[in-house]
Amino acid sequence: MSDDLVPDGLWERVAPLLPPRPPRRRRYPGRLPADDRAALRGIVYVLRKNVSWRDVPAERTGCSGVTAWRRLRDWTEAGLWPRLHEVLLAELRKAGLLDMDDCAIDGSHVRALKRGAHTGPSPVDRARPGSKHHLIVDRHGTSLAVTLTGGNKHDVTQLTPLLDAILRIRGLRGRPRHRPGRLFADRGYDYDKYRRILRARGITPKIARRGIPHGSGLGKTRWVVERTFAWLHQFKRLRIRYEIRADLHLGLLQLACSIISLRRLRTSF
Repeated sequence: MSDDLVPDGLWERVAPLLPPRPPRRRRYPGRLPADDRAALRGIVYVLRKNVSWRDVPAERTGCSGVTAWRRLRDWTEAGLWPRLHEVLLAELRKAGLLDMDDCAIDGSHVRALKRGAHTGPSPVDRARPGSKHHLIVDRHGTSLAVTLTGGNKHDVTQLTPLLDAILRIRGLRGRPRHRPGRLFADRGYDYDKYRRILRARGITPKIARRGIPHGSGLGKTRWVVERTFAWLHQFKRLRIRYEIRADLHLGLLQLACSIISLRRLRTSF
């Protein structure tokens, strides 16, 4: 079985975090459950190729698409993906590959083909249903936190939720790191109220001001968040939202962030 979908490095970090399975019945136990690694292959296959769950090739992944979807549901409800992201961020910090002194924040719109939670009429897509991915990254573009909202939500409304969603990142002796030093943002975040909120948290705001000509120099630092969105959209399932359940779409988004973090670990040694 090919493991190009779930390399050993990813599986070694996922396996200890999997929730325990319920014990099998002694009488009429039924069929053995599908292998967890095979189910993860199916999830990653859909994330990368954007096929429907029924079209997941069992001969390549080792399980059916229905089984992969059920594991995605169960693992999302168990909180697997944030814990995986936390493990990888701690490893990056321990290796000196995480720099939170300068961070950047932004949002990106995606069309939602099915209605559900966290969808709304998009002002940039003729009021069609859409969602937004909101992201905060470190100096190198490593995602620190991600949230999902309706397409009609203003980016600035997610500034505080994103800061609150940053995990307490361990990896070094001393207190865990969970707060940027400086935060770079575009004109959409140009509100004095939010500058005061950032300063109250000990974060220096670096936000472009409306009405001032371009060329402030903030783009030299803020471009990394745009690059991270480009990385995320290499996972074809994230370019358009197909899931009705918002938690499942967010789970796929968090898994993609973890895979990108793992790539940085692998290419830095």
